[in-house]
Amino acid sequence: MKPVEVKREILRFGDGGAESLEDSIVTEYSVTIKVNGQEFVTMVCTPDYIEEMVIGYLASEGIIRKYSDIEDIWIQEKEGFVHVKTSQMNPVYKNLQGKRYLTSCCGASRTGFVFATDALTAKKLHKTETEIEVEDCFRLMEEMQDSAHLFQNTGGVHNASLCSLFGPVVSRMDIGRHNALDKIFGHCLKNDISIQDKVIVFSGRISSEILLKVAKIGCPIVLSKSAPTELALKLAEELGITTIGFIRNRSLNVYTHPERVAEAKYGIKESQVE
Repeated sequence: MKPVEVKREILRFGDGGAESLEDSIVTEYSVTIKVNGQEFVTMVCTPDYIEEMVIGYLASEGIIRKYSDIEDIWIQEKEGFVHVKTSQMNPVYKNLQGKRYLTSCCGASRTGFVFATDALTAKKLHKTETEIEVEDCFRLMEEMQDSAHLFQNTGGVHNASLCSLFGPVVSRMDIGRHNALDKIFGHCLKNDISIQDKVIVFSGRISSEILLKVAKIGCPIVLSKSAPTELALKLAEELGITTIGFIRNRSLNVYTHPERVAEAKYGIKESQVE
C-alpha cells in the first residue's frame, strides 16, 4: 500500500525571507468498491486501513448489517479495487441510493433532509444511558490530539477516536472526515467491540453528514474541538445524540441532550451580571 505521507522539497516564505526545505505531505488513494462483481462507489482516502473503511462504509450505508454478511474481501492495490463478496445484502439499496428523504423531528414542526439510506440506518439513541463528565471531555480531546501524529506532520487529515471514559479504544485518521469514522466502525465490526457505551471524539466540524455517521455507528455522544451546523443539531435532537463542541482552552459547549453530562444534573449556574 502507498505510504500515508511523503517528503517534498518546498519553498517557504516567512519574516526572514525564503528558504528551501523538506516538508511532509499527506497522500491520497482512489479506491473503487465492487460488491458481488458490480461497481458500487469510488472513494478517495488516505491509504491505510482500507479494509476497515470499506466494511464500515458498507455497514453504515445498510448494504450489510453485520460483519458476518461478508463472505470474502480482497484488495487489488495496484488497480485500486476492493472486492467484496456478500452472503446477504440489502435488496433495495439500488433504489434508495442518492434519493432524498423527508423526516419529521420528534413529531415537531422542524424537518431534516437526509438520504433515504440514512433514514433506514441511523440509530435512535434516546434510551442509551452513557454518561460523561466535563473533565472527561477535556482529557479525551487532549489524548486524541496528542496521538494525531500524521496531522502534526502534515496538517492534512482529520482525526477521530472511539473512546471509553478511560481513554481511546481505536483511533483513525483520513483526508476524508467520514472515512475516518468508517475505519473506526469497520474495526469495531470486525473485532466485535461494543459501541453504545463509548464516545466519538472528532477533530473537525460536526456537520449533518458527520452527525448521521455517528448515529449509524450507534454512538450516543460526539465531542469536537470545532462547531456544529444547525442541521446537525436538529438531527442530533431527533436521534438522541449528545453533541459537545468547541472543546478548547478549558471550555466547551453542550448543544444537545445535556442529560448525559454529569454536571448538568446539578443545575446550570446563570451568568452573574455586576
